[in-house]
Amino acid sequence: MTRRERIISALNFGEIDKVPMDLGGMDSTGISAFAYPRLVKFIGLGERLPYIHDTTQMLALPEIDVLNFLGCDVVTVRMGFTNAYIDDLEWEEFDFGGRLRGKVRDRSIFEVLPDGTVIQPLNKVKMPPTSYVFDAEHGGQPIFLEDELPKIDLVDIKENLERNRFSEEVISKTERLCKDIYFNTDYAIFLNSVTLGIGIGNFGGLGYFPLLCLTDEEEVKKLHEMMLEFAISELERILPRVAKYVNVYMCNSDDWGTQKGLVASPEIFKNLFLPYYREFNNYIHSCGGDIKTFFHSCGGIYDLLDLILEAGFDIINPVQWTAGGHSYREWKEKCRGRLVFWGGGLDTQHTLLSGDCEKIRNEVLEVVEVLAEDGGYVFCGIHNILAEVQPEKIVEMYKTAEKVKVKTQKII
Repeated sequence: MTRRERIISALNFGEIDKVPMDLGGMDSTGISAFAYPRLVKFIGLGERLPYIHDTTQMLALPEIDVLNFLGCDVVTVRMGFTNAYIDDLEWEEFDFGGRLRGKVRDRSIFEVLPDGTVIQPLNKVKMPPTSYVFDAEHGGQPIFLEDELPKIDLVDIKENLERNRFSEEVISKTERLCKDIYFNTDYAIFLNSVTLGIGIGNFGGLGYFPLLCLTDEEEVKKLHEMMLEFAISELERILPRVAKYVNVYMCNSDDWGTQKGLVASPEIFKNLFLPYYREFNNYIHSCGGDIKTFFHSCGGIYDLLDLILEAGFDIINPVQWTAGGHSYREWKEKCRGRLVFWGGGLDTQHTLLSGDCEKIRNEVLEVVEVLAEDGGYVFCGIHNILAEVQPEKIVEMYKTAEKVKVKTQKII
């Protein structure tokens, strides 16, 4: 099978010759820019600067030779660039306070303070010398309990959306990239473009927005209707031009889970989120091709899985079975033949970070054999590979997954 054929078959619950794999298809299946140079050197590809495409989580763009070594099947396409063909002229070198040299899309957004802290003034985030990511005060979500709940400023949000529409130049370039990858490689194409942009932790943060969902449903509906209208109006400019090339579309990141369970009730999801997700998914599926829609939601979301299916999503990530009290076997049995799992292959919080190679090998073999049974599975860990992870563990993780004996049959 080619890489693309393997992904397509897995996404349709068909037979596969080996477990399909991903690194960096989207921003929760990636690798820290601090860990990436060590991996590149460890696998014998020499020393090179990482291309840092996500300058909040500080994620490296995995290059083709690295994907080939690990056995991955997917490339990422962003609006205007891809890891399938990296144009070095579009990137600028930057030194993150003497801790990491890398290449970024725009180095003018950064400043380095005397103590080594790197700041992004416009985004109001910083990365102290002891951190590997950028963050804001209070995680960007301050809570003032003595204040009234903040109002949603629909006018300001609408104006901000309009300012951030993609240019025709960027759309045309993205179309060319998708076409080139489709005809000149056998990689599956994962498109990261316009997302729906709604979320239980958006617009005031987790401390406020779930309360607004309880106290002001009509205002939340107005917000979500506006977000949906904008997102589809942008998709209409993009998807009809690339749908025949794209295999997976990144729809939204909306973290409904904690380590213990749900942030808000399934009823809130069903009433205030599901209708808008369904319409978004319906539009994408109507654009032709066989695009599968991808939904990222961290934490213990087991009790939302049926509603996620009802919303029309094809794929769920990161499959965080370590949270919420339900095993990976329970997740698989609940969704077998109905919802594709993209991730969940290894506990990156604990096993990958703190375990040795033997523990990593045993967990991958055990978990992936279950999750990949009867198709509907793409391997990667539960969320991104952290900065502290040693390269031999990353190689062990992927090389072990590649060896898993897959038990599949066409079941739908």
